[in-house]
Amino acid sequence: MKPVTDQDIRNSFVNCSKGEAKRLNLPRDLAELPWADLDFLGWRDPGAPDRSYLVLERDGGLTGLSLRFSAQYRGYLRSNICSLCLTVHSGSGVALLTARKAGAAGREGNSVGAYMCTDLACPLYIRGSRQPQGTGGRIEESLTVEQQIARLHANLDAFLVKVLA
Repeated sequence: MKPVTDQDIRNSFVNCSKGEAKRLNLPRDLAELPWADLDFLGWRDPGAPDRSYLVLERDGGLTGLSLRFSAQYRGYLRSNICSLCLTVHSGSGVALLTARKAGAAGREGNSVGAYMCTDLACPLYIRGSRQPQGTGGRIEESLTVEQQIARLHANLDAFLVKVLA
């Protein structure tokens, strides 16, 4: 992913209002991020701990998603493997994140969810530049890193298609 500006990020959101996008807390360290290793930009909102955001390049532009931690994140019925990058986490490293659907469906309260790394650092886990805390880890695979990255893109795109449907 190439470096992006604050305004690019705020303009990219497809499942929240312009006012919500204007008020959300952006990462403070945008300039220091390892952009070459990021397939998407993901962060947790320090001002609203039940919210996270994800921005990816798609179709020549940016697409941003506002995500919420489900009530299940508080310790009930959760998975320990991320559906995007297949990293195993112990404890609360994976949670069901839900995204309000875009458009009229979202305004009616419809949403979709997926189990994801709570820190949204999937690209860094795949590349081995970050390790999950605790007893988790990456599943040993015969796929190359490039193939795992392609699978991450496919899994993320499938989630995004559901949000936009």
